[in-house]
Amino acid sequence: MIDKKWIGHELPASVLPIERSRLQFFAKAIGETDPVYTDVAAARDAGYPDLPAPPTFLFAAELDSGASEQLLADLQIPIAKLLHGEQGFSFHVAACAGDTVTVRSTISDIYDKKNGALEFVVKTARATNQHGELVAELRTVIVCRH
Repeated sequence: MIDKKWIGHELPASVLPIERSRLQFFAKAIGETDPVYTDVAAARDAGYPDLPAPPTFLFAAELDSGASEQLLADLQIPIAKLLHGEQGFSFHVAACAGDTVTVRSTISDIYDKKNGALEFVVKTARATNQHGELVAELRTVIVCRH
């Protein structure tokens, strides 16, 4: 069983510099066809200062920093038993190429179902830009199956 002592645990901050080429690559990888995500002129015509990050891009911050891997190690969740249960975003300010986003996450809940056969870890996060503005709030549910 995942120890509930982890509820309230804060992960190390993850800092993600947002680079234009990475946004273009990500947009293409997810099949995004709106030119606002790959063409600077289209992004500026749409009112952005540069290419905006596609909606799910911020999920990459903790993957890049290693915070997600460390969390699994701390909670003793073997990768073979891991399922990605849910991901949610609430957006406030666009993150664009040239911005630096910092994600701060907290484990907000741990619970189980089916008499412990499935354990759930709920992680909430706040992403802010280099100006201290709230870019997005993220919610992730990881599932450990036994």
